[in-house]
Amino acid sequence: MAKMRLKADQRRSRWPLWLALSTVLAAAPAVADSPPRIDAVLVYKSERLMMLLRAGEVVSHYKISLGRNPVGPKYREGDFRTPEGRYVLDWRNPDSRFYRSIHISYPGAADLDNARRGGVDPGGDIMIHGLPLDPVKAQLAWDDWTDGCIAVPNEAMDAIWDAVDDGTLIVIRP
Repeated sequence: MAKMRLKADQRRSRWPLWLALSTVLAAAPAVADSPPRIDAVLVYKSERLMMLLRAGEVVSHYKISLGRNPVGPKYREGDFRTPEGRYVLDWRNPDSRFYRSIHISYPGAADLDNARRGGVDPGGDIMIHGLPLDPVKAQLAWDDWTDGCIAVPNEAMDAIWDAVDDGTLIVIRP
């Protein structure tokens, strides 16, 4: 197949178009490959607020629901409290019965010691998760309704899922 060659006057006539396109492309904003990564999550139970932080700055925040008995730290299985303290988001479940879920590393060493001293099981399986997959249960999910987890709307769970890596610090305050 023979190569097509442009005549000199054809090449010159395309120069302004090439210059205009290159100027537009150079001025266009870069497209991010992925959402900004979060280095910490901060939860204020009393405010029902979760904040995603990067370098100490709040990147986004979400209204949350807590356990049905939200005041005070989690002490034992079945107390319907959300833990308080420093934990790690250590694994995730894309097939959760609550849309998506990210596990919180509760119980920590102090939680285990407190439970042992009280002769109780500290519980576990504390997650950040979306709404129940069952549409009827999802409609009933308002205020504080979990067994001790932190719940957010599914759209918020998508954003959190995309921004937070396993191993991220989560601090849960009263």
